[in-house]
Amino acid sequence: MQSRWNPLMNNGAVALGPLVMREFDQFFRDLPVRPSGAREFAPAADIYETAEGITLQVDLPGHDAKSIEVKVENDTLTLKSERKRPESQKDEGTRRLERNFGVFTRSFVLPRTVDPSRVEARYENGVLTLALPRREETKPRVIEVKVNG
Repeated sequence: MQSRWNPLMNNGAVALGPLVMREFDQFFRDLPVRPSGAREFAPAADIYETAEGITLQVDLPGHDAKSIEVKVENDTLTLKSERKRPESQKDEGTRRLERNFGVFTRSFVLPRTVDPSRVEARYENGVLTLALPRREETKPRVIEVKVNG
């Protein structure tokens, strides 16, 4: 059985030809760029839940701790920060930029079990850790069984 030749396929695997690669590169060049040259991005976050509450960890390497804003409003936790590109690296023969620079904003809807008045934030080694404690009335409790007789 004869099969039709497809220039994008190479033994069943996708092989991007020069034309496709140019279009791919152009797509990324045309992405919206902020006036300062910084792009908006959303850093990775991990969320853990225990009986005591929720822990949220967000990777923010290279961010100045003073530029990190943590805000709780109604039932929403909003994080905002900016990682600036060092002046020494601007337009000095840059060949490739893979690290993200710029402003990010990320919001999380808090469950009703979280006490927003007791949220704590700590920034260490490029990781922002937020402790979101449970409301006392939502913590699991053990009920003592009384025995009569």
